[in-house]
Amino acid sequence: MSSPNYLIREYPLQQGALEIAYIEEFFNEFPTRKTAAEIIGRLEGREFQILMADSALPDESAAVVPVSYKVSHELRAEEHDPQLADLVARLSDTIDFGRERVLYNWLGATRLDWRGQGHFRALTEEQEFWAVTQGYDSIVVKTKNRYYDMRGTLDSLQFNVIKLEPAADPLESKVYLAKRLGPFVLDAHRSRRQVVRG
Repeated sequence: MSSPNYLIREYPLQQGALEIAYIEEFFNEFPTRKTAAEIIGRLEGREFQILMADSALPDESAAVVPVSYKVSHELRAEEHDPQLADLVARLSDTIDFGRERVLYNWLGATRLDWRGQGHFRALTEEQEFWAVTQGYDSIVVKTKNRYYDMRGTLDSLQFNVIKLEPAADPLESKVYLAKRLGPFVLDAHRSRRQVVRG
């Protein structure tokens, strides 16, 4: 049986921000959702990538809907955004921002009915391909202990825990993970992808 060919769209900033703000309405496990203005404010003036995977509806193969997404951006040693400056400070004991180019996986998820079908893996592999060609040394992601599905997915994608920040409620503990990048990462890719840019 042949593996599926995943349809991935890469978006420019304005259109991508609107698409992400729309698709986040379908993810009920996130307590707050990003607006298009928040996304543009974060990504404007820095290198970024907005990816979305589309898939046909189970009962209507002609209808294609967005089912998974991933938004990443560069994370610099000197950040003026307070949230990003705090993130760099928290990770400075594990990552040398002065010597490494770091890509931060800011947003991403897969809609419940499409989980386990490889869409997020395909997005991650496309992200890694782009990041390697852009000269990034690693990808970093932050999650919470309670997002077991996300932690399991990151484990299967060979992300390593680099820091844990315990909280009074263990479920709220923050988990930071990273993955080293290089041509060797691309050799392990296995998803067939059709990428549309624009």
